[in-house]
Amino acid sequence: MSSTRILEADQIERKLQRIARQILEDFHTVADLHFITIAGNGEPVGIRLAQIIQEIGPTRVHASTVTLNKQAPLSQDIQLSTPLKDLKDQQVIIVDDVLNSGKTLMYAVHHILSAGPSRVATAVLVDRIHRSFPIRADYCGLSLSTNLKEHIDVRIATAPHADDEAILFD
Repeated sequence: MSSTRILEADQIERKLQRIARQILEDFHTVADLHFITIAGNGEPVGIRLAQIIQEIGPTRVHASTVTLNKQAPLSQDIQLSTPLKDLKDQQVIIVDDVLNSGKTLMYAVHHILSAGPSRVATAVLVDRIHRSFPIRADYCGLSLSTNLKEHIDVRIATAPHADDEAILFD
């Protein structure tokens, strides 16, 4: 199996900075944003984005995590680390590391919609453009066309770190 580094630490930081600024531009009138991170690698991406937003803007970010079985989302209950009722009439951004088929984001969005938020957006670091579900990333760091056999592994810390990277495996 061969690998190729597609993003280095400084590139990841620049992409997260850009995504955060795009979010602030679109949500500039909002006092509170709810970041829902996908359990796993979505968590550090969401934490970093929330930190950047809080550093550069007046918006308060409330972070929580959604946990679901990524291969079989209906095989067990979807869990949210905050009460679902807290999202009613709120602005929500669902964050993950990589958008592949769209299944994980679709099920996460479906779960969040049951709370009645006023707006839901999605943010990912890498979009592989292999969607099987009708969902897209509203905010994306890198769009990359890959083949179905390839895999992208994002390694990111919750604070800027020199070891951050995104690797493509084939």
